This record gives sequence, C-alpha cells and structure tokens, in this order.
Amino acid sequence: MAYVITETCIGTKNTACVGACPVDCIYDAGDHFIINPAECIDCSMCMPECPVEAIYPGDEVPDYLEQYATKAAEFDYSNVAPGVEIN
Repeated sequence: MAYVITETCIGTKNTACVGACPVDCIYDAGDHFIINPAECIDCSMCMPECPVEAIYPGDEVPDYLEQYATKAAEFDYSNVAPGVEIN
C-alpha cells in the first residue's frame, strides 16, 4: 500500500521527501505534497526525510487523516510533473 502525506505538510512543503523518492511519485498539490499511489513502490525512503512527520504507510494512516489517502487516490496527476507546483 502506498505512503500518504498528511496535514502537517500543509504550509511546510519541505522538499526532502521529493529528493528521497527513487521513482519520482511525489507531486505538488498546492498547499502540500501528495504521493501518487499508482507510482509509489512502498520503499519508505520518503518517510524518514519528512521533518514534520507527515508521511504514513497507507495502512497506518490514522482515521482522522484518511481524507489525505482519499485525496491522493482521486487527484488528477496528468496535469502536473512530480515535485512541480501546479499552475
């Protein structure tokens, strides 16, 4: 199951996780980063790089943050490149 970036990324958007991802599956969703679950290989390299501990394994996302997993699953990745801000 893919990793999920949650609310503590909002306003922070530290790019350490983007640089750590070996498959470039982290995208800019405006106010925070988002992981494309179809591209994530579950390597966990992003998780320890996040200075605000916003990243969870998909099966460990707390219930109150589940909306971020849903957003990642429904996000339109076709109009943005990995790690690049949406225009």
